[in-house]
Amino acid sequence: MKNVKNHLKLIFPSLSENEALARLAVSGFLAGSGADVSVIAELKTAVSEGVTNAIVHGYRNSFGLVTLEIKLLSSGRVRIFIKDKGAGIEDIEKAMEPLFTTAPEEERAGLGFAIMQSFCDKLKVKSTPHKGTTVTMEKYIYKRNEP
Repeated sequence: MKNVKNHLKLIFPSLSENEALARLAVSGFLAGSGADVSVIAELKTAVSEGVTNAIVHGYRNSFGLVTLEIKLLSSGRVRIFIKDKGAGIEDIEKAMEPLFTTAPEEERAGLGFAIMQSFCDKLKVKSTPHKGTTVTMEKYIYKRNEP
């Protein structure tokens, strides 16, 4: 962890009200980092989508734990991991298509991954059916010509 300037790991139950906790954790963690308010807002939204996916799709009609891990890197990037040990994703490529949803009866828009991609410089999804999913997001929190 020599490249890591700061690190936070939060584990919480898959309750919908904990999506707000995840947003607060990201904004609180980044508040002293020098990141622009608009960058923090984008990351809060991306994390909100990721945590909501873990709760709604990963633990559909069940209960489990969601892990949110945030690393502030010396390179000026933040790396965020959202992990669940839920249902997993059968076809990641299909799941990442805009408007695709596994819960159309719940009026889901199917835009979670598209929103995460739009607010991050990198998005990686790793999943194993019946074992869970890890979403990794990266974003430069400073302008590239700043320290």
